[in-house]
Amino acid sequence: MTRSAPPTEDTTPPGRPTPGGTPRPGLLMGRPFGIPVYVSPSWFVVAALITVLFEGQVNDVVERPLSYAVAFTYAVLLYGSVFVHELSHAVTARAFRLPVRSVTLHVLGGETAIEREAPTPGREFLIAFAGPLVNLVLAGLGVLAHLLLPLPGIALLLVDALTFANLLVGVFNLLPGLPLDGGRLIRAAVWKATGHSRNGAIIAGWVGRAVAVACLFAGAWLATYGTGAAEGEGVGGIGWLALLWSALVASFIWVGATQAIRAEHIRDRIPHLTARGLARRAVLVTPDVPLAEAIRRTHHDQAGAIVITDHDGRPLGLVSEKAVTATPEHRRPWITAGELSRGIDDGLTLPADLSGEDLLDALRRSPATEYLLVEPDGSIYGVLATADVDRAFAGI
Repeated sequence: MTRSAPPTEDTTPPGRPTPGGTPRPGLLMGRPFGIPVYVSPSWFVVAALITVLFEGQVNDVVERPLSYAVAFTYAVLLYGSVFVHELSHAVTARAFRLPVRSVTLHVLGGETAIEREAPTPGREFLIAFAGPLVNLVLAGLGVLAHLLLPLPGIALLLVDALTFANLLVGVFNLLPGLPLDGGRLIRAAVWKATGHSRNGAIIAGWVGRAVAVACLFAGAWLATYGTGAAEGEGVGGIGWLALLWSALVASFIWVGATQAIRAEHIRDRIPHLTARGLARRAVLVTPDVPLAEAIRRTHHDQAGAIVITDHDGRPLGLVSEKAVTATPEHRRPWITAGELSRGIDDGLTLPADLSGEDLLDALRRSPATEYLLVEPDGSIYGVLATADVDRAFAGI
């Protein structure tokens, strides 16, 4: 499975925020082709579960405790197949000069984070199809190995299990609907037919929701008419496991499909996003003005921000709204506005005429809570707060 994702650092411990503000997705295992590969802690839970469930089959071939070692080997090889699947997405994206942020193996399989979307439907199709294609090829090789090679019992068991696993991973990911690879294939096909990637994403998102519902019903059917029910025992243990797993997979697909649809609605709003339309009127004060007086002037002028300037009106800093709110009212007369200000770096001064993607790109380059907006002649227009940008997207 692939997804678009903003770039992030990866030099902090798992679960801790990175300098860019995004937590690392798991344990860093290596960098094949320069791509960071992470394993989520949830993988170890799944590996233990697979080991326990598969050990019963292995025990028919080899005695305990060796059967547990073989079963665990299967769990590792299974995720090796998932890793190859994801790495295929990443390498194909790299071939098209798309930056890849990371590959992550987690409880439901894996995920390849690509920083930008493919520029054409053809490239979108090839990136999405690369993963399932590799799995299907591996499944085919497994069938040939079973037919042509004189394998011992344990090796034959592992080959057959991995053949089935690769077939399952490949076919499952080809299900039509985002966020699965099959959904990206639909998106590419509709994009090619209509000329609009938005149409493909919306259709693939709704199909993804339908796939999620189908997965949930499939799990309920297995729980009701599965192995336990066939033996006259009602819903057996495997049936409940199938129901739980299908519910987990269905929720994952539903959330991913919903996010894809929501992302397109957000993109619809981006062209109408303007710095001037979101700007707050600013009150200009010198650093020595008491905070209480600066707030009074803000209320009087019906402004929404405070800018620190020198006596000639040149901007020196921005007063954080959060810092003002955190300052007790009885202390405000004794604190100057300059004490709560933040210096204005180059990235925090933006042209007031910015709009759409250009505005969002400027905010991504220099993350902050407030930005100073200036006219072409250098005069101050107002202040842009990222909280106002977030509210512009709210309610979608």
